[in-house]
Amino acid sequence: MQLKINESTLSLFPGLKNIDIYQNGLFADVQLNENTNKFDFNLELNLNGIDDLSFLPVGKSTMVKVKSSWNNPSFSGTFLPFSRTVNKDGFSADWKVNHFNRSFPQNWEDNAENIFQSTFGIKFLIPVDEYQQTMRTSKYGLMIIVLTFLSLFMIELFGEITIHPIQYLLVGLALVIFYSLLLSISEYLSFDFSYLISSLLVISLISFYVKNIYKSFKVGGLIFTALIVFYGFMYTILLLQDYSLLIGNIALFLILAIVMMLTRKLNWFEVLKSKTT
Repeated sequence: MQLKINESTLSLFPGLKNIDIYQNGLFADVQLNENTNKFDFNLELNLNGIDDLSFLPVGKSTMVKVKSSWNNPSFSGTFLPFSRTVNKDGFSADWKVNHFNRSFPQNWEDNAENIFQSTFGIKFLIPVDEYQQTMRTSKYGLMIIVLTFLSLFMIELFGEITIHPIQYLLVGLALVIFYSLLLSISEYLSFDFSYLISSLLVISLISFYVKNIYKSFKVGGLIFTALIVFYGFMYTILLLQDYSLLIGNIALFLILAIVMMLTRKLNWFEVLKSKTT
């Protein structure tokens, strides 16, 4: 690895001769000349496996231009780029930092200044993998369980058969095992196929079970349709990154509104009394 300063090419060596400011790095012996007040330097680095790239504005005017094929960057640090472009082909960003904007002077003695508070740069975010997608899916687990139990309760409310708590428990266990199936299958297949297989297995099991409880294909089909909508809705939320919270809350509000409208004329005291009897 070589460093080019003005017209000279210098070899770099590991370690530092002075660790008052930096704890590790590379060094080269630079011959200073009183007649030279400007130094142009160039250094080529091949980096592999890094998750962020940071810069320190130690010059009176620090200008940084970064261009990469990585299409999932996060700009972090004390200074944000004054111009940036991010698309599917990668990103480009430009910084310009004046020495008046930072928290340390141009000259100081020893290690009295904490210059690392003024770093800026890019974090190379890793796109969501199978394990992260499964973790995100599990965060919506309570929502799916509540919606499924709510559907069963609504069917029980307007139907003639009361569902036993043990039957609710078995349905809940089937809903929970979906996430174990999703995680185990995603180790061998893509997340999309794993989600499709796991959800169809659980939906078919619950629908078949409810159909046999009520002895009705109509009720089984109703639960099948409801679960298809719930798991399809959860998959849609997983695909959304910027609007997942907004869409999720709007959908939950609409579901609550529908339930309230359907049950607005019910006398709950008589309904619960008749169900208990």
